[in-house]
Amino acid sequence: MVVVVGPTAVGKTATAIRLAQHYRTEIISADSRQFYKELKIGVAAPSETELAAATHHFIGHISIYDYYNAARFEKDALQKLQQLFENHDVVVMTGGSGLYIDAVCNGIDELPDPSPELRIELKTLFQQEGVEALQKMLQTHDPEYYRTVDAKNPARLLRALEVSITAGQPYSSLRAQTLEKRPFSVIFIGLHCERTLLNERIHRRVDDMIATGLLDEVEQLFPVRHLNALKTVGYKELFAWKEGKISFEQAVEDIKTNTRRYAKRQMTWFRKNSEIRWGSPEEWREIVLF
Repeated sequence: MVVVVGPTAVGKTATAIRLAQHYRTEIISADSRQFYKELKIGVAAPSETELAAATHHFIGHISIYDYYNAARFEKDALQKLQQLFENHDVVVMTGGSGLYIDAVCNGIDELPDPSPELRIELKTLFQQEGVEALQKMLQTHDPEYYRTVDAKNPARLLRALEVSITAGQPYSSLRAQTLEKRPFSVIFIGLHCERTLLNERIHRRVDDMIATGLLDEVEQLFPVRHLNALKTVGYKELFAWKEGKISFEQAVEDIKTNTRRYAKRQMTWFRKNSEIRWGSPEEWREIVLF
């Protein structure tokens, strides 16, 4: 399995398609934001042209109303990989969700479920004191995970706190403690580019999203903005604008800022993997040495 990773907007989709065409194979998507069929423009889902260029799996395969996590993705992806390897020597996986990629490559431990009382207590804390209270608590319970998590995503913070408190040890220490042996080898390809260029690509992508219908998508999703799947960059900022909390110009600027921060956290996560071969998207042929 060739795994293509890197920050958002760096060019993972195009590179994965080139690889899939080169090896005459198919693509497993490991982008947790692109799993939801109702989210398209705001999550930069592959276009119809890109989907036609190579067969993709796990793009829009669930609903924003469904509960889904890394453990379920691990099970689903491994089942699909078993099928694909019956007809292909190489399969490509790509995405920017490090936890989901790690789950497929190395396994993910079963995490304890919190008591209803703890869940209510943490949600009450969030409602009364805001996301800052969750951030402060997570910094105490699991500073390692706090450095890589989207600190403005209350769902991620709540889950990490639930597990840390229930287990009595950091959430980060409980994930994939024992590497699972897979019936396939993995080659990691990391894409990167100069920071200024990446920021330009991020800003241009946000502008393109606005120009190609993101506001219409947000309008349709606004009534269900409370769902966890929608508490993500590109949607939450425009929801705040529609609620009259910020101006439209500020919402667009916030999307760009939060996307840049997200890209930085992605790189922090991936740099921990010493097996990744890094290069620019233009160097994909040189990175793959088999």
